[in-house]
Amino acid sequence: MPYPIFDRSRLHLKPLSQRIHDLDRTVILELEDPIPHYENPNLNILAERIIAAKARGATVMIMMGAHVIRSGVNNFLIDLMEKGFISLIGTNGACTIHDMEFAMIGKTTESVARYIKEGQFGLWNESGRVNDAADIAKQEGLGLGEAVGKMIVENPDEFPYGKSSLFAAAYKLGIPITVHVGIGQDIVHEHPNFDGAAVGESSYRDFLTLAHFVENLEGGVMLNIGTAVIGPEVYLKALSMARNVAHQENREIKNFTTAVFDMVDLGDDPHTEAEKSNAIYYFRPYKTVLVRTVADGGESYYVRGLHRETITNLHRLIMQNS
Repeated sequence: MPYPIFDRSRLHLKPLSQRIHDLDRTVILELEDPIPHYENPNLNILAERIIAAKARGATVMIMMGAHVIRSGVNNFLIDLMEKGFISLIGTNGACTIHDMEFAMIGKTTESVARYIKEGQFGLWNESGRVNDAADIAKQEGLGLGEAVGKMIVENPDEFPYGKSSLFAAAYKLGIPITVHVGIGQDIVHEHPNFDGAAVGESSYRDFLTLAHFVENLEGGVMLNIGTAVIGPEVYLKALSMARNVAHQENREIKNFTTAVFDMVDLGDDPHTEAEKSNAIYYFRPYKTVLVRTVADGGESYYVRGLHRETITNLHRLIMQNS
């Protein structure tokens, strides 16, 4: 006998127009806007590595969390994509929601504390368009990220602010933006139109796309920006797959650069794995991205700061030196 399940038909969803939003388009920086002052010698090195990776045709990839979109730096990432400095962006499910909501209504983000009390958190009709994109992905054999971008690009009346959408830009440029979903983790998984099979199939296709690009990571760069679990874990498994095949072909994938952009204090030596008695040991970007996966030939860097500061200044350095 199967276990009983929750009947989603009992849910009451409200329109996004009734939601109080914590962010609007005023947070989005334009390329011409003054950028926050930030200096870190590691950024200079990473800019050089990215420029060199592009020149040799190696993968430059970003694994990122949704706070990157919320920080308003989309246009800087889009410009790097347009200029050929980014090969792939890997995201989590929340990125699709914030990006699509910004493109749709120019606003995003709700207060969990406010809406969880009444059981309304996440239950907004229009946010469920992400689930419609998953259905399109399943029907057309696309990855979830490509389907989200396609939906935004092909429906400009519905998404009037699509110009600053990472997913739309990636779709138009033919650059993969992959989505790695943890089912039950995102607000759209509450919705009655959520199809776990469609999301699972399209997200797994995205994972295989990412693994394909990791095969070309030798001499390349992987940036882990504001993602503490999904990003490093997906990257780790893809790297193992890529190295397995490379080993059979007498190739190596070990001379590449990784970096973590985050706010956590990693102490004086982020290149040596912490003891298990230290809470920092359990911060996966530290041990996975900065230590273990570059232990046999690569190099890693930690950039501590707000995304609004670090990403904009990385863009500045790449533009100045390329």
